[in-house]
Amino acid sequence: MPSAVRGPSSSALPGTPPEKVRDAFAGLQATLDGSCTPAECSYFLGRVHDELHGLDAAMKADPKGPGHFPEPIALIAKLDAELGGDRSFKNLKEHQTLLIGTRDKINTWMQGHPDDYR
Repeated sequence: MPSAVRGPSSSALPGTPPEKVRDAFAGLQATLDGSCTPAECSYFLGRVHDELHGLDAAMKADPKGPGHFPEPIALIAKLDAELGGDRSFKNLKEHQTLLIGTRDKINTWMQGHPDDYR
């Protein structure tokens, strides 16, 4: 399976506990001003993918439980189903609208739940 450039969230060592939801969400928010410029598109899409998955892991590990975050977890699961396990740049680029849309929907959802990220 092809691989893409790994973003900051993917550098955690195996066995390392996930970030706190607020920290993972901050990483995702850091991608909001990014764009898929020709020179940075591979990095940007890979980073958005990795930040989403870091947030997913944080939500699933949160003491409130994954049931507290049903919409974001479902959105990431839908994205994963569409990507089919292929996080290559080519596949991320083909699904760019879904990838960025997932990020934006989760950002909106989280903005409505400030107690989870402050």
